[in-house]
Amino acid sequence: MTLRPAAPIDDFGTLPDGRPVRRVTLDNGALRVGLLDLGALIQDVRLNGIETALTLGSPDIAAYAGRMGHFGAVMGPVVNRIGGARAVIDGREYRFDANQDGRHTRHGGSAATHLKVWRIADHGPAHATFRIDLPDGEGGFPGNRRLTASYRLDDAALIVDLTATTDAPTPVNLANHGYWTMNGGPDWTGQRLQVLADRYLPTTDENLPTGAIVPVAGTPFDFREARELDPTLPKLDANFCLADAPRDLTPALLLAGPLGTLEIATTAPGMQVFDMGTIDLGDVPTHHARPYRPRFALAFEPQMWPDALGRADWPDIVLRPGRTFRQTTRYAFAA
Repeated sequence: MTLRPAAPIDDFGTLPDGRPVRRVTLDNGALRVGLLDLGALIQDVRLNGIETALTLGSPDIAAYAGRMGHFGAVMGPVVNRIGGARAVIDGREYRFDANQDGRHTRHGGSAATHLKVWRIADHGPAHATFRIDLPDGEGGFPGNRRLTASYRLDDAALIVDLTATTDAPTPVNLANHGYWTMNGGPDWTGQRLQVLADRYLPTTDENLPTGAIVPVAGTPFDFREARELDPTLPKLDANFCLADAPRDLTPALLLAGPLGTLEIATTAPGMQVFDMGTIDLGDVPTHHARPYRPRFALAFEPQMWPDALGRADWPDIVLRPGRTFRQTTRYAFAA
């Protein structure tokens, strides 16, 4: 397949509540990426010479109005979980929307950024920036906040820059929630995974960190050397501890398969790896012309560590006025 120039912005469809959604297409000849202003999400990724989409997605707006709403989206203002849907910041207690079993906050609750249509602030053939303003108190989160998600192509790599500012102390943990495949599905067969982390966070039955930080050595979570993805592998939905704080852009993960390789480098100190084991989307239209069933692909979420509020020895996710949250992640593809 040879990539052809596409319209930089087109109408993608209309949500059930009447909000229009637009798509921005980036294309530099080596890589073509479709982005939606809904959730500032990555809708499609095509590498020159390969017919198959390398990320899970749909050509149909109805899919994103349903259970695919988080596929490829920027999750926030706090990705993952906030245990007990509460936190104390500078001596003041805040309560957040408890959208997980009525007890915990998951992916921002009712204030989730993947549910919102962002503004297209800037775009060109190989770059686009989306912006959104979050009001003080929405979902229980303090501060008037401005978030940006910037995408740019560099040869066969997609670079994602996420930023946030605030006028009051507030928790911020942004992550892109893309699902990736280097074999086109329908399962893991023939792929290898490497995660450059020597520790991970075990979780409870509610997917909350237990508080322990455990070496991966001797566990099913040891991917320090590339491993074949075994269909019998136990549930995989955990934060791998890449570092104790944000750092310079550093290699973090490799996914290799028949279609080629995806190498991820990130400044984030954590990487959530989710095996898609609980996801079955039924018969919604997909890029791969087949249903997305459990373990069709893997989600990789560069992030601060989950449920970090109140844990003094974990990376701090409280953003303060005058400072900027920044995260850069590079997705490099090769056939």
